[in-house]
Amino acid sequence: MQSLFSWHLSAIPLQFFSFSHAALYTMYITTFGILLGVVLGLVVAFARISSHQIPKKIAKGYIFLIRGTPLLLQLFIIYYGLTALITIPPFPAAILALGIHNGAYIAEIFRGSIQSIHYGQMEAARSLGMSYSKAMRRIILPQAFKRAVPTLGNQFIVALKDSSLASTIAIPELLLRGRQLGASTFMYMEMLTIVAIWYLLMTSILTFIIHKVEKRLKVSDHV
Repeated sequence: MQSLFSWHLSAIPLQFFSFSHAALYTMYITTFGILLGVVLGLVVAFARISSHQIPKKIAKGYIFLIRGTPLLLQLFIIYYGLTALITIPPFPAAILALGIHNGAYIAEIFRGSIQSIHYGQMEAARSLGMSYSKAMRRIILPQAFKRAVPTLGNQFIVALKDSSLASTIAIPELLLRGRQLGASTFMYMEMLTIVAIWYLLMTSILTFIIHKVEKRLKVSDHV
């Protein structure tokens, strides 16, 4: 077993930027997966609060199924299990799996935020002649989004780390790059340390952006 004192620590700064292309893959998967998750989550959230039973039950079933099964299983079903119907390349499969998985959690975040707005605001908007959709778009959703930002931020960070599962279907993102270089150089811990540093950098940047957005939204409340 390789001890700490036999690590080739000089390899970490030397190899660090050779992971930049893999980091871009991680960012692409995360970004598009989150965008898909937000769109899907918003649609499902509206279905959850709908007065119509069919979309409401479908939304509940989707959330129950996705939240009750692991992301890795969902990724394998999309990439391997659907090959009898359609062949999905690794990159779209990873985005689709990440988006569907996060959509279930984001739907509940949006639903909770929307329902936390006092019903009197909707009634007041309707009494002024606004349609339900217009009142939702102009009155309810802006307030709900502000309340959802901290929880959404946490979910985005989780999605960034979950993107590492894309390595299981041979997408050359950070973790797969680390494993490949570790195998070829016999410096597994050094390469995995570089992967950890890249993830820490990206999560720190994402956390900083989320805090800035939160601060901006709080300031706008007092303008």
